[in-house]
Amino acid sequence: MSDVGSKKVAAGICGILLGGLGVHKFILGYTKEGIIQIVVSIATCGVGSLIGFVEGIMYLIKSDAEFEETYVKNKKGWF
Repeated sequence: MSDVGSKKVAAGICGILLGGLGVHKFILGYTKEGIIQIVVSIATCGVGSLIGFVEGIMYLIKSDAEFEETYVKNKKGWF
């Protein structure tokens, strides 16, 4: 598995399981977005963690090439 593929899987699983903590954002190097994710989850009493869940699924269904283009090269921080 390539570096991008392993990063995709790690971010996807963390997004699904720990979405409210923004761990998937930190894995991808999106510190600002990770902090925002934590604040949103706290402010909404956990409802904001659904964003992480959805993003985790989106990461996993993309091909490695799509994932790299979208999240590594273009640095798309949200959805």
